[in-house]
Parts: sequence; structure tokens; C-alpha cells
Amino acid sequence: MIKNQTNREKRLRAVVSRSNTAIYLQVVDDQEGKIIFAGSTKKIETKVSPTEKAKLLGLNIATLAKEKKIASLVFDRNGLRYHGRVKAVAEGIREGGIKI
Repeated sequence: MIKNQTNREKRLRAVVSRSNTAIYLQVVDDQEGKIIFAGSTKKIETKVSPTEKAKLLGLNIATLAKEKKIASLVFDRNGLRYHGRVKAVAEGIREGGIKI
């Protein structure tokens, strides 16, 4: 645990990772060491661009977060540049009503 984090409220982390064909997103609770829920663009079966699929993934994760009464997440881009599909995931989460 980070020393400065002891006084902060408990916040969950949205970790994004990608391959050449898909984007993966996990919502992680670091204090308990558990994955709350996860998703990927492989499960989205629409005929749109990969960037649009990434945005839909963000919207889906935002919907799941709202169901579990999660209002904000910390966006962990996992060392990836904030560009293209990674940016689209973050925009989808924000459009879904979750604060990043």
C-alpha cells in the first residue's frame, strides 16, 4: 500500500490492456486483491471499427459499475499511450456516467 493512500477513500482501478485484436478491461479492488468484473471487445459482436468496439466496452463496464453502485474509478492505462482504442475506452466509461 502506498503511504499517501492510507487517508484516501477506497477507489477501484480500471486496468486496460490490449492485444493486436482486442482490448481487455478489468475493474480491480487492490485492497482485497480481487477482480470485481472484466470485459473484452471479443465479446462485442457488432460490425464496427475496433475503436468503436473499445468505446462500447467502456460503456458496458460503466453499466456494470453503476449496477454495483460504483461512482468513480481510477483509470490505469497499464503503460499504454492514451491514444486510439485506449482513449476510446476511457471516453466510453465517462459517457456511461462514471467519473475517472
